[in-house]
Amino acid sequence: MNKLSSKTAFITGATSGIGKATAQLFAEQGLRLILCGRRQDRLDALATSLSEKTEVYTLNFDVRDKEEVFKKIQELPDAFRTIDILLNNAGNAHGLDPIQTGSLDDWDAMMDINVKGLLYVSKAILPGMIERGSGHIINIGSTAGKEVYPNGNVYCASKHAVDAINQGMRIDLNGKGIRVGAINPGLVETEFSEVRFKGDSERASKVYQGFTPLKPQDIAEIIWFAVTRPPHVNIADLTVMCLDQASSTIVNKQ
Repeated sequence: MNKLSSKTAFITGATSGIGKATAQLFAEQGLRLILCGRRQDRLDALATSLSEKTEVYTLNFDVRDKEEVFKKIQELPDAFRTIDILLNNAGNAHGLDPIQTGSLDDWDAMMDINVKGLLYVSKAILPGMIERGSGHIINIGSTAGKEVYPNGNVYCASKHAVDAINQGMRIDLNGKGIRVGAINPGLVETEFSEVRFKGDSERASKVYQGFTPLKPQDIAEIIWFAVTRPPHVNIADLTVMCLDQASSTIVNKQ
């Protein structure tokens, strides 16, 4: 039996991309799952498919809604209250405009989801981990949190914040028995670009043309590697790009 099969993982942004791929991989390994997302229909479909492999509980909320985050987590049934792994995956980009023409609504959405949402969920779950003296938090960052690219301004700022929060968490929780680390992917073929470009699927698809980007499953396997290290090993910060990507602006396209 897998040593993590008795553990419970809490995944935000679980209905697509990296979150969904990680939920599928965790389910195959027998972890009990709490899947969070804004789209109830997708949550239901995913829970149905994964419940054949493990126990699944879904929470339908937007991480931007502070009251709802705390309410839903506090109301978890007893069987799911002990959260061993937190994957802070919910996040997105809105727009790709220079700072002088950027949308205030886009800025609010990115800061509220990528930064404040991560903080809300972590704040709600951390007390239990601290009380038990164990736990593992993985924050999904981005190469955009390691550098800045043209028109990336506020999105890059939000991911730099995730990088800082990840480091701060690790420092503040030192000695509490809680592992904290970040996975920072480069170009991953998900719904990310379609959201950024407001549903313009044609423009979004061009982002990934001419090279082989990372897949959500690639990141899920890295997350699995991180959570299966011996207890004394903490993957504190990991950056991953596809072979053809050298930086946010240098991609070898054929």
